[in-house]
Amino acid sequence: MSKPSVVVLDYGSGNVHSVVKALELAGADVSLTADAKAVAEADGLLVPGVGAFSAVMDALARVNGPEMIDRRLAGGRPVLGICVGMQVLFERGIERGQTTEGLGEWPGTVEELDAPVVPHMGWNTVEAAPESALFSGIEDERFYFVHSYAARDWSLDIIPPFPPAHLTWADHGGRFLAAVENGPLSATQFHPEKSGEPGIRLLANWLGTLGR
Repeated sequence: MSKPSVVVLDYGSGNVHSVVKALELAGADVSLTADAKAVAEADGLLVPGVGAFSAVMDALARVNGPEMIDRRLAGGRPVLGICVGMQVLFERGIERGQTTEGLGEWPGTVEELDAPVVPHMGWNTVEAAPESALFSGIEDERFYFVHSYAARDWSLDIIPPFPPAHLTWADHGGRFLAAVENGPLSATQFHPEKSGEPGIRLLANWLGTLGR
């Protein structure tokens, strides 16, 4: 049985090689590229992200990332965002008083965590969605977070017959979205590639959803 093909979108994000290695350990055939044909044809697309919301949006724009992501989702093709790669899926991000337009795949605003200590850095538990595919068998594990900003609420109204989004939460000074599974589009605020065996298992769970 052939391995699922995954493209890690290469737009200059700093954590890509650890993501590639983690996906390979999870069982994927991985390419690191921004080639539009490869992005369109892969079984899965992973969008990494570290740094500032605005810088990630600028870098994505330089490789035509927003259009490639939108085109895949329009065709029901799976996409997984990680860390700032999750944050940019929302309508906007506010960092240090600056508002930046995001990809707008989900309504809502990414803003600073309301916590006594930021960034939120280290291992934390999550409150996994009951029907989650990503967290199947790893609901009680801890995952590695490094971030100062997050989406702190969810406002997408999904009308039947479309299935509701599966929302996973974590807490650092208040609840924030740790992961979202919404049809072909999934994302995690934490770093699976830095989360040891649970992170590899989460990526393997995602790979198991490709091609369904």
